[in-house]
Amino acid sequence: MNTEGHDEATWRIQHRGFNDGTDAQVVLAGVSTEPISIEHLEDLVADDSAGAIVTFNGRVRNHDDGNGVTAIDYEAHPDADSVVQRIAEEVAHASGACKIAIQHRSGHLEIGDIALGAAVSASHRAEAFNLLEKAVEQVKLQLPVWKRQEFSDGSHEWTGSA
Repeated sequence: MNTEGHDEATWRIQHRGFNDGTDAQVVLAGVSTEPISIEHLEDLVADDSAGAIVTFNGRVRNHDDGNGVTAIDYEAHPDADSVVQRIAEEVAHASGACKIAIQHRSGHLEIGDIALGAAVSASHRAEAFNLLEKAVEQVKLQLPVWKRQEFSDGSHEWTGSA
C-alpha cells in the first residue's frame, strides 16, 4: 500500500505517465501591450495527444506588503520578448510536454488584469504542472520589466524584476 491507501497496481494505473524527454513546442512566448486571454493561450496549446492542459493566470491584486494597490504600470526592456522566448525554449527542452504558451503584459494594468498568463499541454498532468511551474518561475526571475505600483494613499513605488 502507498500513502494514499491504494494498492500498488491501482497506483501504477493512475500514475502510468512518464517523461519521454521530448521537447514541448513553444507556440507563443513574449510580452504584449494587449490584454492576455487565458482562453486563447489554452486554445493555442490544445493537442489531440494531450490528456492535460494547465494554466496560470497571474493577476494584479489590490494589495502589496500591507499597502492598498490601485494599478500597476509595467515597462519592459526592448529585449523582453526574446527573454521570454529563450526561457520558454529552455524549459520546454526535454520536458515531455506537448505545447507551451506564455505571455507577460506591459503598459497600464488595473486590479484584476492579467499580468502573466501561461498554458501548457501534456499527455499527463505531471509533465504539464512541472513545465508550467518552471516557466512561470523563470519568467518571474529573469524578465527585464519594471513595475510602478500605484497605492491607494496616492504614493507609488518602482521595482525591477530582473
